[in-house]
Amino acid sequence: MLTDPIIEDDRWQTAGLDALAEEAARATLAHLGLDPGDFEIAVLACDDARIATLNADFRGKPRPTNVLSWPAQDLAPEAPGASPAPPDPEDDPHHLGDIALAFETCAAEAEAAGKNFSAHVTHLVVHGVLHLLGYDHIRDEDATVMEGLEAAILGKLGLPDPYSEDNGPDGL
Repeated sequence: MLTDPIIEDDRWQTAGLDALAEEAARATLAHLGLDPGDFEIAVLACDDARIATLNADFRGKPRPTNVLSWPAQDLAPEAPGASPAPPDPEDDPHHLGDIALAFETCAAEAEAAGKNFSAHVTHLVVHGVLHLLGYDHIRDEDATVMEGLEAAILGKLGLPDPYSEDNGPDGL
């Protein structure tokens, strides 16, 4: 398996996170021409309290958020809008990094936007995996690239573009 879910909040088990994370991560790597069999990703399925602690510890923001990611390698490009460096799968399999998802925040965002919870979580996993691969959305040029990739990957999974005006803001 590409993803290694660590379920701290049982609501994630009921939501089927194992399958959602695996499908989203595989689709992301495949879209970028990477073999999912060469990599692994840890996915922490937690609650708002846990992610608020992680957000405070690692980003200095003591509040819940929907998804956090910790890349194993810094693959980010220097030039705005450029593609990140490809990961080096020298280990077998290579650990790309870790992702954490907060149940309450994800559920509240999906409800507020009138979105299907599974589709929203799938988007957040794609988003997190792209962060592990060096993509970001701080600079406008990078955000355009990352959002385009997210829309394309989700489209291949039969899900709508989360950034289209018809679907509203996704809160990422």
